[in-house]
Amino acid sequence: MPLEPKSADLPRIRGALKFYQVASVITGVMLLLLCAEMIMKYAFHLELYAFGDQGVLAFTPVIETAAGLESTGTGVNLSTGILIAHGWFYVVYLFSDFRLWSLMRWPFSRFIVIALGGIVPFLSFFLEARIGREVRGYLDRREAAEAAAAASSDTTDTSDPVEAQQ
Repeated sequence: MPLEPKSADLPRIRGALKFYQVASVITGVMLLLLCAEMIMKYAFHLELYAFGDQGVLAFTPVIETAAGLESTGTGVNLSTGILIAHGWFYVVYLFSDFRLWSLMRWPFSRFIVIALGGIVPFLSFFLEARIGREVRGYLDRREAAEAAAAASSDTTDTSDPVEAQQ
């Protein structure tokens, strides 16, 4: 029998789900930007710079040397900024994944699949929709069952406390 979330955790799960969904979208967008940056750098030998000699935004060439690829741009290297930002947002995404996974009491394999959403392009968008639908459906069913159980226990407990004392 698989473990189920505690009743006391149900309100926290909704917050964890919202946090996961926001982190998932941000991480997915950053991953797509990172993929575009990698294609520009390794296929076309260009990097994106801001506020340099070339203007507000400019693609500058990357030169292949014996030591590897070297940038020729000046200003703020947005390509490196995208790489760093995605890395940090992925850490936040993993935290949101862990929080939702632990509250829902899912198996560890589920944690790994969700974690892959931050490193496989487009997967975070599909997982965000699927996980969101699944968790909201579970919460709705569970809350309805608990409300029905509470209502049935209220109707079965019709004994008068005064009569019980006599």
